[in-house]
Amino acid sequence: MWKHYQDVVVFNSRNPHSSTIKGKLTGVLTAKDCTTTLNNMQPEHSNKYYLRVQCDNGLKYDFFEQKLDISVKDDPHRPTLTPSTLEVEEGTSVSLKCSAPAPCLSHPPTLTWTPSLGHSQETLEENQDKTKVKTSVVNFTASHLHHRQEISCTAVYNKQDGSTESSVSTSLTADISYSPKHTTVSVSPSGPVPEDSTVTLTCSSTANPAVRNYTWYRADGGQETFIGTGRVLNIEASEVSGPFFCKAENDLGAGRSNISQIGVQCKYLISNLKCSIYSDRSSCMQYTDLHLIIYF
Repeated sequence: MWKHYQDVVVFNSRNPHSSTIKGKLTGVLTAKDCTTTLNNMQPEHSNKYYLRVQCDNGLKYDFFEQKLDISVKDDPHRPTLTPSTLEVEEGTSVSLKCSAPAPCLSHPPTLTWTPSLGHSQETLEENQDKTKVKTSVVNFTASHLHHRQEISCTAVYNKQDGSTESSVSTSLTADISYSPKHTTVSVSPSGPVPEDSTVTLTCSSTANPAVRNYTWYRADGGQETFIGTGRVLNIEASEVSGPFFCKAENDLGAGRSNISQIGVQCKYLISNLKCSIYSDRSSCMQYTDLHLIIYF
């Protein structure tokens, strides 16, 4: 039987149903194992308890000096994430483990990962102090899509008395390193521009660590001709009258934009006199100040 410090019996294995605290003796006393499961514990049951052995052969003994301090809380302990931080490079195989106490074997917690990262494997483990722990392990490959994503594990406990479930969670924020992605080019102004005007080219990309170098090239057939550097490049329209693109680089690699083109207005002054002489007449035509718009 179990008593609290005021010498009041709260659990008697001979008559467990009439005990103040319901439970079951699961250990074998002859093997020096007095493990007892106490059910439906409430905060008001927080107390110091000690074991009393009372046998039919007249053996009676109080383990008064070996008190057990039980503290019952409304909310369970938060689950533990291993590792507690996630800083890896894209493409790395990652294994995350979530552990939550399982004080009541008949009602172990349910563990859920958010977001869903893949198949998880659950087990019930026992610590050296005989306490039980529910674990869930999820394996996945780190992607740039996981960067800055909050990964959480939630433990849901069903109470024995059928009252509202208790849920607690622990989370971490993923820090994934990756080479430049989604590299794009924007042009201002966007419409056809005179060949002697200046245009602003902007190269945008996402990367971790941040992009350290932006480079611009003209695509001349199968060759790349360097035309400038910098995320923002101000350049004469005539310099980029043909196909061009940008490259973004960080310590892990480079990303390249699609080929871009802009419309350039080309101004020509043509002055020409053309005469034709026929037997019965003659005619002359003159062309002057003719403006053409040519799109490259």
